[in-house]
Amino acid sequence: MKDKTLLDHTALNYTLHRLAYEVYEQHTDFSNLAFISLQPRGIALGKRIVAQLKTLVKGQDIQHGTLDVTFYRDDFRRRDDVLVPSSTDLDFSIEGKEIILIDDVLFTGRTVRSGLDALLDFGRPKHVELLVLIDRRFSRELPVQPDYTGKVVDVVRDERVKVEWTEDDSNNRVILFSDDQ
Repeated sequence: MKDKTLLDHTALNYTLHRLAYEVYEQHTDFSNLAFISLQPRGIALGKRIVAQLKTLVKGQDIQHGTLDVTFYRDDFRRRDDVLVPSSTDLDFSIEGKEIILIDDVLFTGRTVRSGLDALLDFGRPKHVELLVLIDRRFSRELPVQPDYTGKVVDVVRDERVKVEWTEDDSNNRVILFSDDQ
């Protein structure tokens, strides 16, 4: 199977704008809200969503952190390769806060479950929502559903979804490809 573009640069930008507006519609007061991007692939999405929101909520501080879930994964002891954790950057308390977890692709739900486990080690949030760019809805292994979704994609098991971000934001895109390439 040849690579298939699911979202080109323009469509991806429209999707990011829409996601930011959906969050804004649900949370007009950002004083008790924090965004936490799951390492490693949720970070680029989180930065872009927060940047979009800063244009909508001028004057309100938007808290954004990153969370590494490496050692919370249920498969980390089953891998042959050495796992190298990323850093966690949460310079604020999550106790009693409304949290929006951010990840790029929702596949089996295991990364989100790991994120929830890791999050609880930092405190007890008031409420947790999930924002994903791509929802692979028919591949879920755990009962995890996003609150904010950029695009729903129906793919078979051996197909992969990849979000490609460029440093200068000039050619971001989402592609679908097969493992047998």
